[in-house]
Amino acid sequence: MEQSQVAVIMVPLPCQSHLNQLLQLSELISDHGIPVHFIGSATHNRQAKLRANGLNTNAMAKIYFHDLPSPPIAAIDPNPNTLDKTPVHLWPANLTYMNFRQPIGKLVKDLSLKASRIVIIYDRLVAEAVQDAALIPNAESYAFNCLSTFNLFLVLWEITGKKFEVGEELENLPSVKGVYPEGTLHFIASKTEYFKYSAGDIDNTSRVIEGTYIDLLAREGIRGNKKQWAISPRFPVKLSSTNDSKSKHKCLEWLDKQTPKSVIFVSFGTTTSLSNEEASDIAMGLEESEQKFIWVLRDADKADIFAGEARRIELPGGFEERMEGVGIVLRDWAPQLEILAHKSTGGFMTHCGWNSCLESITMGVPIAAWPMHSDQPLNAIFLTEILKVGIMVREWTQKEEPVKTSTIKNVVERLMASEEGDEIRKRAEELGIKVRESMEEGGHSREELDSFIAHITR
Repeated sequence: MEQSQVAVIMVPLPCQSHLNQLLQLSELISDHGIPVHFIGSATHNRQAKLRANGLNTNAMAKIYFHDLPSPPIAAIDPNPNTLDKTPVHLWPANLTYMNFRQPIGKLVKDLSLKASRIVIIYDRLVAEAVQDAALIPNAESYAFNCLSTFNLFLVLWEITGKKFEVGEELENLPSVKGVYPEGTLHFIASKTEYFKYSAGDIDNTSRVIEGTYIDLLAREGIRGNKKQWAISPRFPVKLSSTNDSKSKHKCLEWLDKQTPKSVIFVSFGTTTSLSNEEASDIAMGLEESEQKFIWVLRDADKADIFAGEARRIELPGGFEERMEGVGIVLRDWAPQLEILAHKSTGGFMTHCGWNSCLESITMGVPIAAWPMHSDQPLNAIFLTEILKVGIMVREWTQKEEPVKTSTIKNVVERLMASEEGDEIRKRAEELGIKVRESMEEGGHSREELDSFIAHITR
């Protein structure tokens, strides 16, 4: 079959990390001459394009965006004054996408008349929205896993009753019931019945990083005999540099003036809302550590990021003035990939969302792991205890306790200015080299992508 006879439809979950993953995959597929249709509400399609991470304008022009009809999405303010950081304020958007079954079915049917094969790639968490694709003879669907395979395997293994034995390293890990809220596990389990329509699974990872868990997911008790592919990283692993000061972000110009591996990057993603008190403790911890830093300080996204002004998080009086020359506080969108890829960046304090983990691993940057909710605690364990490319800011069992200034100071010093940190950095750099090589001709990640393209264009 000629590639022009295939059309791909992307169905994301409407939060930034999930939108971005499928948008990056869209670029990879469209680069093979295959038309890609990206669907969602007008609000979230606009968000995806505005924040396209690692995509260029030429790539965006190849993707067809479809704005599905949807009611106004409630833009609830995130609550910063709670130690439970689960982003419940995003549920209105998620529920809207659960109700897209009819318009998605219509789009698939319309496109099926124009192409010999329709390939639907959907976020696992919106599985019910694409169930009608199974009724269209020339359509096939693939579940896209935005979590680490380590995380997904542990969740599915426990949900299905731990039907088979695994290695000793997994037997000693905490139960997912102590990590995920009961409602979240029920939500994930409720999707299982829809996966019987799927022709295969795509994992957002690399065999270099998670080969053991990719193989465990392939066990009959988890995925049956379905095909699976590990396709990641989908962001550019080699970033071009520019001397054009007009197009370069101010923080990159500042990084250019710092010594190699001397700066810690601090960012907690798009779903974490810090209280003023928590931000103050981080600020004082950074100041007392006497280490260079770039800190992205933004409130969590609302379900509609364009609705109203975002809350401005307060810092101790005079902090930014005292830190002039030592650190930068960014309150808008920051070029995370470019920061992590920069030679002056030597560490990353992060919430351990899987996107941020992959980017940091790929760029060879060690992590100070501060998980906030959902899959992040297990990601943090994977990074610190299995890959050994990071250290914990706090254990998940202490999630109800505020993180003190002294703890933050100590962690930053350990990662950035100690022999322990140097050893962790060395392991991170070695793993990053292997991941980047996997994207080259003949590498594992490149072969997985080529295998998937060959499969859908067979």
